[in-house]
This record gives sequence, structure tokens and C-alpha cells, in this order.
Amino acid sequence: MQLKDELFLSKPKRKWTFLPVIDRYMFQEFLIPFSVLILGFMVLFVIADVYDDIKDFLENSATNMTMVKYFFLRLPGHVEFILPLSILLACMYTMAHMGKNMEIIAMRASGISLHRACASIYFIAILITFVDFMFKEVVVPDSEKKAYILKKTTTRDDYTHNQRRMLTYRSPDGTKTWFFKCFVKEEGEEVVQKGVILKKYLSKEGALDWDIEAEEAEYIPDKGWEFRRAVLTKYGEDGLMPEKPQKIDMIFKDSSEFPETPEGIMNAVLPPEELPSLVIVDLILNTKNMAKKSRNIYETTLYNRLAFPWACVLAVFLGIPLASRNERSGIFMAIIIAVAIIVAYTLVSQFMLILGNRGYVPPMIAGIGPTVVFLGYGLYNAVTHH
Repeated sequence: MQLKDELFLSKPKRKWTFLPVIDRYMFQEFLIPFSVLILGFMVLFVIADVYDDIKDFLENSATNMTMVKYFFLRLPGHVEFILPLSILLACMYTMAHMGKNMEIIAMRASGISLHRACASIYFIAILITFVDFMFKEVVVPDSEKKAYILKKTTTRDDYTHNQRRMLTYRSPDGTKTWFFKCFVKEEGEEVVQKGVILKKYLSKEGALDWDIEAEEAEYIPDKGWEFRRAVLTKYGEDGLMPEKPQKIDMIFKDSSEFPETPEGIMNAVLPPEELPSLVIVDLILNTKNMAKKSRNIYETTLYNRLAFPWACVLAVFLGIPLASRNERSGIFMAIIIAVAIIVAYTLVSQFMLILGNRGYVPPMIAGIGPTVVFLGYGLYNAVTHH
């Protein structure tokens, strides 16, 4: 009994204060495998891109500099997948390696808990979460666009990057349909659209009120649309029988009645995953009478985009307890568990994303649900294992 009391009294107190030596050491031990994994995964993704696209460049006699530039521009789009995977594997490797060398046991014996010892890793994960989100918002859209333009201009002589041919757009209220034979979008400039057809319906059922076929159409900011060398055709009250077409040099439609803009039309026809989050928010808040199906897709994409970067924190919450529990099993067991977690999280996230886009699950639950569940489980493991 006396010996037991002495052992209890000699137990070191837990340390939660700033520990520069431990924090710096853990940072260095984690940073080495993390950096190697990032570089390794980048090489793998580049190899995959080369395998998919190199044939197109070689067939069109592209220069080496053009190909290098293209594959470099493709890299940022892979970062969102590389970062969580690298953090998880680096975290588990670090824990397994230190456990094998009894360093974790030594830290615990000196009163430093597992989670306090890994504080620098938690900090890195949170920092990378925000970097990952901002990187995808700021860098990825621009790099993906430039890579797409570079490939198209190299493989097609007639491609013009600011044009889209045969573009069709239906207004959210369903009362107008636009068709552009050649649609041009340039920021900060007034541009002329070629071969424009605008159909105005009496109702969503499809009965026509009138239609305009114009050789050219130009959007004048804050004023409206100007149709040139146009043919105006009106329809009867039933919307079926057309009246005699009228040739008119210029027809003007005010922006209060026709609020569509070239930028808004382009954003509406682009897939949600290609739009920045602020543009998606603007579409959700300011598009009146948006179809429920479209709203589900936009909201699910937005919630998923806000939640996915937190996979970096999830990786640490899951990685540290799992690796420390498998100290004696070695590095390979930690790697197997890490891969299983990544596969499970990815499959569940993608499955819920599909359900949210189709309206089977509320967008918020579909977008952030998997991340919240996995984070909750990881946090529970982290709290119970100390």
C-alpha cells in the first residue's frame, strides 16, 4: 500500500504549456514524410496526366515548353486530393515510427500527453485546411482555365478561347430562351454576340409570345440588350400561330425586363464545380425562381466545397489515435488503415454528393454530413485515446 502511494505521488503532472523543443521536434519529424508524400503524389498525378494527354500534343507537334506548361498548370487541380492524403499518411507514418522507437512512451512518461505532443501537427493541419480552401478558390479555377485554353489552342487551329458556339440558355423563370450561334464573354469589355435568337413565352408551358432573330446582339451594362438587323415575329393569343415577321434594324430590350448579362449566362451554363464559391452564393441568393433541381446542385456543391478541406483535420484526428494504437503492428498496418479510411470517406462523400444533387438528401446534409460524421468519430477517438 505504501509503495502504491509512492508511485502515485511520483506520477508526473500533465504538461500543457508551450514546449518549444517538443513542438519543433514533432514539426520536423512530420514535415519530412509530408513533403516527400506531396512530391511523390504530384509525380504520380503528372504521370497520369501525361498518359492521358501526351498523345494529343504529339499529334499536333506541340513544343516541349508548351507540354511542360500544360502539365504544370494541371497540378493545382490535384492539390485538394493530395493534401489530405499526404497529411494522413505522414501523420500515421510519424506516429508509427516514433512508437516503434519508444519516443511516444517516453513523452507520456514525462507527463506530455499524446495530443499535446502532436500540437504542432494539429496546427499544421488547421493551417493547411484554410490554405487548401483558398488555393482551390483563387488558384485552381485560373490554372484549370489556362490549361484548357492551352490544350484547345494547341490541338485546334480554329479555337478561340473567349467563344462558345451553339450556346443555349433558359432563364430561371422559364419564360425566356436564348440561343447564341457564337457566344463571346470578355471581362471589362462590351462585346457583340453573333447569331442570336431570343424566344419570349407567355408562360412556362411553352406558348410563345414573340421571338427575335438578330445577326448581332450587344449587352450595354445597366441599360439592356440591343439587337441589330433583327427579325421580330409575334404570335397569336394562343402562342401557336405566328404573325408576319418584321425586319427591324435595331430592337432594344431594357435590363429591368431582361436582366440577363453575358457573365450571368456563362456562369449559369458552366458546371457548378467550375464556379468560385462566391459566384455560387450570388446565383443562389439573386436568381429568382431558380428550379429546385438547379438549387439542389448549387447548394450541395457549395456545402461540399466548404466541408472537404476539413479532411486535412480529419486526417490528423483519425491518424494519430489509429497509429498510436498500432505501434506494435508497425508502419504497414498504419498505412493499410490509412488507405481504408481514405477510401471509405471518399466513397461516402461522393455517394452523398450524388444524392444531394438529385434531391434525395437535403443539400446541407449531403454536402457536410460525411465530413461532420467522420470528424466526430475522429474527435471521439482523439478525446478517448490519451
